[in-house]
Amino acid sequence: MDRRVVRDHGSVGRTAVLAVPVLFLLILFVVPVTAVLRVGLEEGPGQMFGVFADARTWSVLGFTVLQAALSTAATLVVAIPAAVVIAGYRFPGRGLLRALVLVPFVMPTVVVAAAFLALIGPTGLLGVDLSGTVWGLVLAHMFLNLAVMIRVLGAALATLDPDLESAARVLGASRWQAWRRVTWPLIAPSVRAAAAIVFLFCFTSFGVVQVLGDGQMRTLEVEIYRRTAYLLDLPAAAALALLQLVAVVAMLVVIGRGRRTVAGRAVDVARRPRGWRESALVGGVAVVTAVLVLGPLLVIAARSLLVGDQWSTAGWQLLFSPGESTNAVDPWRAVLASLRTSVAATLLAVAVGGAAAVGLAMGRRGTWLRSVDAMLLLPLGTSAVTVGLGMLLAFGRPPVDLRNTGLLIVLAQALVAMPFVVRVLAPGLESFDRRYLEVAALLGRTPWQAMRSVAVPLLLPLIAVAVGFAFAVTLGEFGATVFLATPADPTLPVAISRMLARPGAVTVAAAYAASTVLMVVTAAVVVAIDRVRVGKAVVF
Repeated sequence: MDRRVVRDHGSVGRTAVLAVPVLFLLILFVVPVTAVLRVGLEEGPGQMFGVFADARTWSVLGFTVLQAALSTAATLVVAIPAAVVIAGYRFPGRGLLRALVLVPFVMPTVVVAAAFLALIGPTGLLGVDLSGTVWGLVLAHMFLNLAVMIRVLGAALATLDPDLESAARVLGASRWQAWRRVTWPLIAPSVRAAAAIVFLFCFTSFGVVQVLGDGQMRTLEVEIYRRTAYLLDLPAAAALALLQLVAVVAMLVVIGRGRRTVAGRAVDVARRPRGWRESALVGGVAVVTAVLVLGPLLVIAARSLLVGDQWSTAGWQLLFSPGESTNAVDPWRAVLASLRTSVAATLLAVAVGGAAAVGLAMGRRGTWLRSVDAMLLLPLGTSAVTVGLGMLLAFGRPPVDLRNTGLLIVLAQALVAMPFVVRVLAPGLESFDRRYLEVAALLGRTPWQAMRSVAVPLLLPLIAVAVGFAFAVTLGEFGATVFLATPADPTLPVAISRMLARPGAVTVAAAYAASTVLMVVTAAVVVAIDRVRVGKAVVF
């Protein structure tokens, strides 16, 4: 077969494959966001744009930026030494610690908020009430985003030639001078990129602010939800959503530029600490990092066994008692609803994200493919609350009313998880030896047949990682689901939020028991993922 024919055949196949995720985004992302803006304009253009002239809007924006900046700074302070230790040194438990720091990132935000409520809430374990303060948000956001910083910085450190710092030491530089003058300038672009990612996540944070804010903290995300769910002020909500979307797009541009600065081939440059001082430093940083991650996780489990002032399993009994309800919330029904929607959303996300990854890997990175790649990241950085509100407006009323079918939750969760699938699969597929596919094409196989019969068996570990990540993300999705879940069939994160907001010691214990279930499942998935080392697969 002529090579040009093969190339043309592949081009057509690539276009057909990429059409699936592009159409998916158009229907489930562009249409809902457009619906938010359309409804806002229809109900009152003057009122909608009048929000921008309201001093309270800019006050909310200012606080949103402030808490995101403080959270990013706190994360940097903790993550930089942790990343240096994990990436640069070998020590007992290094692999477990590397997996452990990833757990908070994929944990449901409402579970993280519950953990810090148990630590620094009105009756918190630490004896200090930081709920309703910006410092409570900073601590929770730092816990959530440690993994992003550590993974990005660790990857950057792994691309550095260790001989550069050694040469500086030979020339008379101290260890600190070698780090400041040689290593830091080389990893600074990655630090900025990681900081931009963390800032974006903190800027669009919802679950943490909603639970820990105690009704006093209002970010753009929370204000959009409040204007929609409580005040029924759609024009104002649409205006705030537009403002947030502009800010998110600007941050995604910054992140995209930062990502292109990271280069080099990753190698394991870790070594054993030399001398007792270095050993003490490495051990101290490792222990502090482990405590910062494990502390809130263990508090969740302990709090699930505390009913009032007494140790009891009443919360667990309520959680696993079919038909039992507390304050109109049936925890067991919520567990089943979460599993049902998460499995369906995972399958959809892997199918669509897999098609996107295949399409990106099949062609050269020209303007078209770079545009598609950037577009696929939009759901990751865009407000989940905005997406949930938009899907409710677009598909939750006639002529397309999917509100009571449960399908909207599946679609929303798949949309949120799909970028993670792409980020896991695309690098691995790009590093895959394409000669196998070329041979299959020369033998008359279509691109789909070649992928199914040749590539898929070789890439099963990579696919397993994508499935695991998608399942963890969908299981804990909260921002969009809170709009779409019906009172009778909430998912587990939504049920946890409702139970924490209602009185009753047993109800609160059941909320923490449900949080413990999500935590254990998430941790198990993440540890399993970390054990599977596949080519260039990355999450960030």
